[in-house]
Amino acid sequence: MRKLLLLATTAMLLQSSVSTAQNCCRKRSGMQELAMNIDFKGAHEAPLPFTYESDNGEDVSFTTPDNSKSKAFYLPSKATTDKVVIIFHEWWGLNDYIKREAENIQKKLGGNVEVYAVDLYDGNVATTPDEAGKMMGGLKPERAMAIINGLMQKIGKDKKVVTLGWCMGGSWSFAGTLAAGSQAKGCVMYYGFPDADKDHIKNLKADVLYIRGTEDGFITKESVDEFAKNVKSLTKVKYTQKDFKAVHAFANPSNPKYDVKAATEAMDISIKFIKEHLGIK
Repeated sequence: MRKLLLLATTAMLLQSSVSTAQNCCRKRSGMQELAMNIDFKGAHEAPLPFTYESDNGEDVSFTTPDNSKSKAFYLPSKATTDKVVIIFHEWWGLNDYIKREAENIQKKLGGNVEVYAVDLYDGNVATTPDEAGKMMGGLKPERAMAIINGLMQKIGKDKKVVTLGWCMGGSWSFAGTLAAGSQAKGCVMYYGFPDADKDHIKNLKADVLYIRGTEDGFITKESVDEFAKNVKSLTKVKYTQKDFKAVHAFANPSNPKYDVKAATEAMDISIKFIKEHLGIK
């Protein structure tokens, strides 16, 4: 009986992965276009060499619904908690910049929260814009959703979840929030490619904070406005948007031209949002 129940659960998760991945096709098409865009590549300077030694983080593995394995960088809470933040990396992959930022976020939240930095590239990390473009363009939605659903299964059904991601990760932050269902309490999207699928958006259960650079030459104001309109009209959640006079990727942890002032303010806003939605005092 237990074996049959496990098989049924796995089948449902796999079906959910495929269904959500199909809904992500339009978003993926947009990201694929960006991945091949020469100007987009030129706007992302290669990260400087960097090695980070975490205070308490570790790599953890978990099974995914497509009968495979995946990993995440995990930062345990100081004490038992039902609060979780899931971090989605930029198009470079889960590099040490993302791991450092994940640990910084946990510290800013007071430490009593679990943090997972998910790895959508299955261990691959890009160091040049060309490599990053190939990885982002080659990311299959079915695999990405299997990784997200596998992580949610590892996290468990008794946890409250907020997602956060930059650029490509901003888009997958939204997908992760949908995958979390009623467990999702908030979604932070840093200039992520907006989901235009209304059938997808209407399933949203958590408030959204969208961080946008007004000088962003790749994620258009029109696409963000349309996304905001759909979230407000199709759901009961609260949509908040914070605009900064900054270019695309201004707050990316791996960006050598990181806009310190704007990024710091954006992170302060994000931390406040996460605290409010996870009930952290």
